[in-house]
Amino acid sequence: MSTTLNENLLLAIPLAPLAGSLIAGLFGKAVGRKGSHRVTILSVMISFVLSAIVLVDVMKGASFNATIYQWMNVGSLKMEIGFLVDSLTAMMMVIVTFVSLMVHIYTIGYMAEDDGYERFFSYISLFTFSMLMLVMSNNFLQLFFGWEAVGLVSYLLIGFYYTRESAIYANMKAFIVNRVGDFGFLLGIGLLLAFGGSLNYGDVFAQGTQLVGMTLPGTDWGLLTVACICLFIGAMGKSAQFPLHVWLPDSMEGPTPISALIHAATMVTAGIFMVTRMSPLFEHSDAALSFVTVIGAITALFMGFLGVVQNDIKRVVAYSTLSQLGYMTVALGVSAYPVAVFHLATHAFFKALLFLGAGSVIIGMHHDQDIRNMGGLRKYMPITWITSLIGSLALIGTPFFSGFYSKDSIIDAVKLSHLPGSGFAYFAVVASVFVTALYSFRMYFMVFHGEERFRGPKHPESPMAIEAAHGHGHDDHGHGHDDHGHAHVPHETPWVVWLPLVLLAIPSVVIGAIAIGPLLYGDFFAHGVVFEKVIFIGENHPALHEMAEEFHGWAAMAVHSLSGLPVWLALAGVVVAWFLYLKRTDLPGKIRARFPGVYALLDNKYYFDKINEVVFAKGAVAIGRGLWKEGDVAVIDGIVNGSARFVGWFAGVIRFLQSGYIYHYAFAMIIGMLGLLTLFVTLGGK
Repeated sequence: MSTTLNENLLLAIPLAPLAGSLIAGLFGKAVGRKGSHRVTILSVMISFVLSAIVLVDVMKGASFNATIYQWMNVGSLKMEIGFLVDSLTAMMMVIVTFVSLMVHIYTIGYMAEDDGYERFFSYISLFTFSMLMLVMSNNFLQLFFGWEAVGLVSYLLIGFYYTRESAIYANMKAFIVNRVGDFGFLLGIGLLLAFGGSLNYGDVFAQGTQLVGMTLPGTDWGLLTVACICLFIGAMGKSAQFPLHVWLPDSMEGPTPISALIHAATMVTAGIFMVTRMSPLFEHSDAALSFVTVIGAITALFMGFLGVVQNDIKRVVAYSTLSQLGYMTVALGVSAYPVAVFHLATHAFFKALLFLGAGSVIIGMHHDQDIRNMGGLRKYMPITWITSLIGSLALIGTPFFSGFYSKDSIIDAVKLSHLPGSGFAYFAVVASVFVTALYSFRMYFMVFHGEERFRGPKHPESPMAIEAAHGHGHDDHGHGHDDHGHAHVPHETPWVVWLPLVLLAIPSVVIGAIAIGPLLYGDFFAHGVVFEKVIFIGENHPALHEMAEEFHGWAAMAVHSLSGLPVWLALAGVVVAWFLYLKRTDLPGKIRARFPGVYALLDNKYYFDKINEVVFAKGAVAIGRGLWKEGDVAVIDGIVNGSARFVGWFAGVIRFLQSGYIYHYAFAMIIGMLGLLTLFVTLGGK
């Protein structure tokens, strides 16, 4: 077969969702609700099928790395649209389109009564297009376009219910925090362009050795170290790493389908993908890798703690996303790029499953999201129950489930690393195993088991109880819920909601066992375009080399893990959750009262929002006010107004010469001529 993929086929993959988005967005009222969801689902399905075909071809040795369209030339600089499709890209394309397809189908049931039905389908298809353009790019210009596009569409989706003040605040918060990260990202691209002379990945990677010997002008800092850290700051924003994580929990203000899409397959995975793609550069800087490792470790552990005190079902899952992104980042930091991508893949399936399962619970609970108002839903929502259990088991790393293989591999890779910071990272990822199991099964037990708390009055601190006390209701769709003063009975959701749960549950169980061999220890990443062997294999990755020697198959790995610490920590977390939230339900309240300071710290999310508000928001306002008064008013307005006053004064002087008498003007002309003659004679005499 041909070693080059078909250009038209590749073009169709991102353009199909774009076409569906335009039709639903511009002609949604004309084609109607059914027309909107049919055209967008069909377009994403086409994209998924073509992506699967591309993945098969890439695994057979095909690849693509070429310019599709040349936008402009600025001197020797070429600004182009181009595709780079290798094993990494092909896998990302399949993950993005499959999860997006499941979300599209799920949305039919979830958003059935929403007035913005057509608009929502347009947005999520546009989101899919943006992410595909990002992962398929072969140059920094297109990467930045896709990078900013997913940020823009996330702003639209998080603030989908734009009449809510909380939604407006959340989307602005996400947009502004990501701009902070993107500033660093743009600086990194600018440094590579200035000293590498190109925006093309291959050209820049080829100069890696020369860039290593350079320093940032005016300093003794390594140029490549600074550039890589700047690039990673961009990833910290997009992939919600400490301290730029604050936007992600608030993104739950958007409808649940978009929460699944953002957290599982699109926006938050963009940073992980980007660092993996830039691995030939990061490999030249141990300082940058250590920085990545420590930031990931902090995120994995400390964001997990916050999940323990959350009562909104979507926010519990959101904090689990933060923690799992920390795991992926730690893997990137210790140069275990295949392991990070492997966890990205498994996480995409079980995290989408957990979010869509949470949405199914919200529908069944008549749009109540507080887990303190649930309990005993297992017998009312059997499909949602079993699929949510599968997702939870995968999340905590239960042997034989998909999350186990990727999570355990990250822990092993960190343990074998010798980079500065890897010791703290190992402690963080191991401790996070217990924390993840605790908050995951706290949510699971409180939702599906125990007392049926939905029959009585709502928990007094829950948002619905507070809003009911003020005479108005709240729901995730923007329309009223069934709250007429009598108890409601939960119910299983329609097939368009539970079918995606079942389809996502299957890979959440089996994909880890299937993929671990070829992805980590096989030749999967040897297919296609690989600029440097250092990207995935070789002596620069002793951890992966040692892990490969000890790997004897997926079944043996799962059995061997039963004697390891992570599995027992996960079991301990489940047992503690069972004891606290099913057996001794009085203990959590007593613990909270015994340690009010710790609870307040966690409940206020380490006070990051307040710190940002006081230090950065108010500081920015103060700086802006100072620039306005001293810069705008005093300097700029002073110059402008001073110029105007000078012109007025000069005009006032000149007007005395404008008498209107001809003999005055003739006299002035004669005086002028005499002056000029005197000047010429004087100069001529010299």
